[in-house]
Amino acid sequence: MTDRVVLAYSGGLDTSVCIGWISELTGAEVIAVAVDVGQSGDDMNVIRERALACGAVEAEVADARDEFANEYCAPALKANALYMDEYPLVSSLSRPVIVKHLVAAARKHNATIVGHGCTGKGNDQVRFEVGVSALAPDLTSIAPVRDYDMTRDKAIEFAEANNLPIDVNKKSPYSLDQNVWGQAIETGFLEDIWNSPIEDIYSYTQDPTIQREPDEVTITFDKGLPVAIDGRKVTMLQAIEELNERAGLHGVGRIDMVEDRLVGIKAREVYEAPGAITLLTARAQLANVTVERELARYARGVSQRWSELVYDGQWFSPLRRALDGFNDEVNETVSGDVRVVLEGGRAVVTGRKSDESLYDFGLATYDTGDTFDQSLAKGFIDLWGLPTKIAAERDQRVGRPLD
Repeated sequence: MTDRVVLAYSGGLDTSVCIGWISELTGAEVIAVAVDVGQSGDDMNVIRERALACGAVEAEVADARDEFANEYCAPALKANALYMDEYPLVSSLSRPVIVKHLVAAARKHNATIVGHGCTGKGNDQVRFEVGVSALAPDLTSIAPVRDYDMTRDKAIEFAEANNLPIDVNKKSPYSLDQNVWGQAIETGFLEDIWNSPIEDIYSYTQDPTIQREPDEVTITFDKGLPVAIDGRKVTMLQAIEELNERAGLHGVGRIDMVEDRLVGIKAREVYEAPGAITLLTARAQLANVTVERELARYARGVSQRWSELVYDGQWFSPLRRALDGFNDEVNETVSGDVRVVLEGGRAVVTGRKSDESLYDFGLATYDTGDTFDQSLAKGFIDLWGLPTKIAAERDQRVGRPLD
């Protein structure tokens, strides 16, 4: 029986060439699977027809936009997920949902191998292959770009020699990865970390230096997730899409960073995530009002660990699932309205209100109406500092330096 390979298919040059490349090298039949997670570009049916024209024996497309928003972006929002305190896991979050559809297609078509177009230097090879092994340990993986030295020049030569329906002359200097949560941009002149990004690389956001009338938006959250914008009910996907447009117009969500890749190298990445950054900013400010101090402090460490797990390709790990349970508990009280002003590349929270609020005006005010008993403060300080005081007296007694 001929082997079958399920290939993660984007419709671009590399994965289109991978179809014939895999067939020639292994003799296997290739089933192309394209997953719509909100990326722009060609219609998914066009991508399907292209895969067939490039030699795939079967081609499937999956509309996973709501699934991606509800099952992957939503937990990231509740986790306040920002890898290295900046990156909202744009590409990292999309890989497990793609893997899920690849494995389902492999079962459907009796395939034994899953293929992808990743290089050996990036994180995505790990995310795909670890994800596949978690969901289907019996499947193996193949990566032509990595395993068979499929360089871009070789890919173009192969496409031209086989008359593949790909515009090989359109050679962008950048590598792009898109979904509804944002866009990742790398390579080209950006690999020199002294070079500034230019406006031409951006497509999700407009130039933030252009003067525009500020946009004031009110986002309603229920247990950490957006349920309405300016009083209109929205789904998770609709919230992201609307804020991508509104915040993107003001240049919100541009990120330029050098990040620590899982494979051990540092890489310069530029991201655009206007909807994600606006939602993360608003939810975090609401949580500041509704989450008790010690729980909030602990949640910050969980947020960092959750982000690292997802970045490192461990979406399907027991620890990530367990941390989701903690994050659900944290967000149990994160409900209310947040007013955000979008202007000049920033999403600035200017108001927040919640029935779950822990903010007590009487305790906080310094003016008339103050209900805080300041006479209690001195005794509290004496007791709070008592262990430090006792240790300092001991050190002074034995001659130990106190600095």
